[in-house]
Order: sequence, then C-alpha cells, then structure tokens
Amino acid sequence: MGTFNIIFIALIILFIVWRILPAKGVRQINAAQLKEELKNANGHKQFIDVRTPGEFKGNHIRGFRNIPLDQLLSSSDSLSKDKEVVLICQSGMRSNKASKSLRKSGFEKVTNVKGGMSAWSSY
Repeated sequence: MGTFNIIFIALIILFIVWRILPAKGVRQINAAQLKEELKNANGHKQFIDVRTPGEFKGNHIRGFRNIPLDQLLSSSDSLSKDKEVVLICQSGMRSNKASKSLRKSGFEKVTNVKGGMSAWSSY
C-alpha cells in the first residue's frame, strides 16, 4: 500500500470518529436521566425532537416539539438561548449532529439524549 492510500484511510477513519464523538460542551444523558429531566423541567428547558415529521407523528415523547434536523438552524430563532435545549432523535446520531450545530450557533446549554428514541422505548 502506498503512503497516499494509508493517509487517505487514516483521514476517513478520523472523519468517522469525529462524526460519532459527542460534541464538545454538550451534556450527554440516557433515557433514565431524560425521565427525570422531563419531571423537573418546570419550563426551564426546551425539548426538541429532530426526527422527520413522519417519525415524530408515529411515536414521540410528550413535551417534545418537532423541529426536523434539516430545519433546525433556520428555526433556531424560535428557541431561547437562555434555556437549555434537550435534543433527541431515533438513535442519537442526528441529535448529536444537531447539538454540534446549536453549539456553533451560540447555544451554551445543550443536551443530547444518548440512544435516542430507541433507548427510550426499551427503557
């Protein structure tokens, strides 16, 4: 294998790892912790489901608002930067991506639900 091929493969691996790693400055919680968060939110948190409208309609958690990932940044002005944003999707991948986007847009209190709706359903 040539040096170029090794560098190319290493870059692909780094890219994949970068995409999977939790976003810097984003709190990660599991399904049990989410249950507590929902109980104790008292209007101080914004719960956002970034799945498609069809996924959301099929099954969602009461208290969550649906803003699909592809619309999140254009709709972020409807979110308060003063309140924590708790994000969920089906597996945790899209919400992790959404977490990174919100952090880059100036949101300081962002939480991602690890395992997403799949973890919630099996909890």
